[in-house]
Amino acid sequence: MTPSAFLGERLRHSGLAAKWLAIILPVAATVGTLCAAFLWSLDRVTEIRFDNPALLFALPLAGVAVGLVYHWVGRPAEGGNNLIVEQIHQPGGGVPLRMAPLILVSTIVSHLFGASVGREGTAVQVGGSIAGGVAKALFLKPDEVRILLMVGIAAGFGAVFGTPIAGAVFALEVLTVGRVEYTALVPAVLAAIVADYTCHAWGVTHIAYHLGFAGYAEAGVTAFHIDPVLLAKVAVAGVAFGLCSLLFSELAHRVGGLAKRLCPVAWLRPAIGGVLIIALVYATGSRDYLGLGVISPEPGGASIVNFFGPAHYGWAWAWKIAFTVLALATGFKGGEVTPLFFIGAALGNALSAPLNAPVDLMAALGFVALFAGAANTPLACTLMGIELFGAANTAYIATACFVAYLCSGHSGIYLSQRIGVPKTRIPRLPPDASLRHARDLHPVLWKWRSPSAGAAADGTKLTPAISRTAQDDTPMHTAHDLTSKEIGMIRIYMKPREKYRRHAGIRGALSSRPLFRELVLRAKQAGLVNATAHHTHFGFSNHGAVQEPMAEISNPELTMCVEMIGPRDTLERFCRDHGAMLENKVIVYKHLEHWHVSGGAGGAVRLQEEAVANPGELLAPQ
Repeated sequence: MTPSAFLGERLRHSGLAAKWLAIILPVAATVGTLCAAFLWSLDRVTEIRFDNPALLFALPLAGVAVGLVYHWVGRPAEGGNNLIVEQIHQPGGGVPLRMAPLILVSTIVSHLFGASVGREGTAVQVGGSIAGGVAKALFLKPDEVRILLMVGIAAGFGAVFGTPIAGAVFALEVLTVGRVEYTALVPAVLAAIVADYTCHAWGVTHIAYHLGFAGYAEAGVTAFHIDPVLLAKVAVAGVAFGLCSLLFSELAHRVGGLAKRLCPVAWLRPAIGGVLIIALVYATGSRDYLGLGVISPEPGGASIVNFFGPAHYGWAWAWKIAFTVLALATGFKGGEVTPLFFIGAALGNALSAPLNAPVDLMAALGFVALFAGAANTPLACTLMGIELFGAANTAYIATACFVAYLCSGHSGIYLSQRIGVPKTRIPRLPPDASLRHARDLHPVLWKWRSPSAGAAADGTKLTPAISRTAQDDTPMHTAHDLTSKEIGMIRIYMKPREKYRRHAGIRGALSSRPLFRELVLRAKQAGLVNATAHHTHFGFSNHGAVQEPMAEISNPELTMCVEMIGPRDTLERFCRDHGAMLENKVIVYKHLEHWHVSGGAGGAVRLQEEAVANPGELLAPQ
């Protein structure tokens, strides 16, 4: 390389570094400031809730209020952390800037009235939202958007927990199971440190957890010596932490799916969850499982701080799972991580007695290891344990985190994570499949079958999920008449976010239906034979960016298709009559044939082609 070329390369690198510094520093400082305001607000609303226990009874109404806000203006942001992970893997629709204020306010409201949710989801979404907004404003390229979104995650996580190195590694590790994304290594570390510094500069501090145990059971031995017996006990505890994280993740997903089926109205689900949470409070006779759970409203109650003390709390971890799963599954906003810290520390506290291990060490290990299993981030959680509890117990922290990670299976709280290195062999798993896909492929051994499906008349029973289908030997060569009639089909391509506003002003914006729904209803009124709307799964339209579904919600930028079938003249008349709705849409016409099979009088099959005189001819006989 010539000196001039070498100098030119160095200047180019310096220019890139200056560009990223100019972007990262204000983004990280902004995220750190918002996290400081958020943490201060959480402390204030927690004090208010402790002083006013009656606020719990307004939890259902508070949940409905938050649900309605998301229903009206926050649907593109409902994907939460999974949406950000999806956008890093496949930049497309982007992360809406409105996500930051929505999640900040809704999380504070949830904590004020006692929902058992965390704060990590809020911090990550704030960071991702700010980063996404800056990326759009600066018209960054897709690869640059990915880096900036990882920067936002690192800044939010590092600032909200006071663990900048763990926050940076978390942003790189959470994307893919078994693989660390090094593309944004330096930007993520820089952003996490700046955000954490900014948060502290505003006077916000984090609770210090006291861990008296240091490295070895006997005094006078150097810190990094390892007790083999204690290490074996830590490995056993790691298995328990991994299985518990699997239990939590699966319960959260399954109860969430059940809640959506039982109550399809999203904004109404928090009301049901709020009532059930109030019932749980009276069932347990305790309010220790509401909110973050870092401290307890009563001295000696179940809390993360108290789990490091001498008292034992046998089943606090199980009750916290119930409270948190109910809150998250029914739509309360926040996150899972701080409740996971509570559950892990409580489980470690409970295991310390049967394992004859130090209580504070086991609580600290559960604190980070359960999160490692649920988030599939063992390296980040090991570093978090070192930042929170010191380096003396690094061997025990790493053992607990990595064993929990291996035992948590292909599940987790972030279903948009891709599987880079499978923990175990999964047949038919495509490359870079998501955890959601892996869960769909996982064999289900048993399922409920209703009496109509062959169960006993006295109720349902468990039957094998996979059964052998009987062969149908009915002959298919009987004589029938076959009539073919010409019809047509049009396909109208659009984006789900497009709406047809029938009224002007605010009333129209709030009351109008999505365009695809309006078209189907108008097709029914016009007498068309068939009209359906299809969500596409992967692709692009009008030379735009390649899109794919987002987590939890449909991607508003992904192409939709409305398909209509009927006589050609009827379809033409429909398009003319509804031109205002179809203007500038991609519409494709295709010639079809409608075949009608009827019982013949014997002899060979007869094929007769006819034209359709009116749509009624295509209706199946009743």
